[in-house]
Amino acid sequence: MRFKRGVAVAAIALTSVLSVVGCAKDSGSSNSGSGGGDNATGCKTVDKPAAASGETTTTDAGAKVDGSALKVGLAFDIGGRGDASFNDSAAAGLDKAVSDIGVKKENTKELTATDQESEDAKLTRLRQLAQEGHNPIVSVGFAYSDATAKIAAEFPNTQFAVVDGFVDNAPANVTFLGFAEQEGSFLVGVIAALKSESCTIGFVGGVNVPLIQKFQAGFQQGVETVAPDAKVVSKYITEAGDLTGFADAPKGQVAAKGLIDQGADVVYHAAGASGKGVFAAAKEANVQAIGVDSDQYNQKTVAEYKDVIITSMLKRVDVAVFDYIAAVASNNLTGLPPVFDLKVDGVGYSTSGGKIDDETKGWVEAYKQQIIEGKIKVSDTPSS
Repeated sequence: MRFKRGVAVAAIALTSVLSVVGCAKDSGSSNSGSGGGDNATGCKTVDKPAAASGETTTTDAGAKVDGSALKVGLAFDIGGRGDASFNDSAAAGLDKAVSDIGVKKENTKELTATDQESEDAKLTRLRQLAQEGHNPIVSVGFAYSDATAKIAAEFPNTQFAVVDGFVDNAPANVTFLGFAEQEGSFLVGVIAALKSESCTIGFVGGVNVPLIQKFQAGFQQGVETVAPDAKVVSKYITEAGDLTGFADAPKGQVAAKGLIDQGADVVYHAAGASGKGVFAAAKEANVQAIGVDSDQYNQKTVAEYKDVIITSMLKRVDVAVFDYIAAVASNNLTGLPPVFDLKVDGVGYSTSGGKIDDETKGWVEAYKQQIIEGKIKVSDTPSS
């Protein structure tokens, strides 16, 4: 069955302090939250929003679910397990299914895409997993959408899921796991606006496609909501059709350096494994960086850059993959949300490393609650 999600009521009491950081600093007088302020470069911020209180929804996918009979196949996107980002988050969902609902590690199989591979290669990978009896099979990334739909038609008794995918008139045995990336990106945009001193803030996208534009759109809206005069500069590593932008750290470093050279002192990336290069550029320039998908501060593969990572936008692919596997084990998919958004803890932000102080968190939580309540509608299309 599709499991029901429990509701936890969180009443968050947040207090004001005399000043806030970065763009929110007032160079001439204290900012108590009753009015905006200018920092040393003249970047004005809005009033601090009211403290947040309200209901948030948490998942309860694993309760009384037995996954021991499942053989789970996982088809990674470029970079695979160890990318410190999107794929690692999916892998964490599978690992949780092993630890929490009894999926046997020896009954799982992981296969990884290669750079610039053909559609036939994706079909072959998915067909191999299906022929070997894996059920369900989870494809990680929108690039698998068409291939998954085709293979699902060949194996109607096998359940398939595609993270970020979508195909019109897909077979009934395909589930698409989508996210409100723009909502989580809005929250880290708030953080960027509060932490920036130059009020020029950068965004590096891996590939210029609508999915990654959602990250850019939400981030820019979050920055500009807090600091309307802030400047957001953006760079995509590759254009649509060239997926190497998600797995080219040197190009990620070049892209980030270009934004830093324009004055950006906080840089957010949505670039998969290329994000390692973004972190490298930030460390070299002694500026701050924001990770994506996983809590990248705690990722071993980017540990050398953790001192510049102030937060990460959490795209809870791990939650979606785990919830989906648990739903298949329960033989009912009807409880999965149509979109993994802030309401269901499908996106969020990290606080590892202690760089998000209580004042900053107060701003973020207030805006988060406004989004959950529908008072703020976050765009999924960049404004310019």
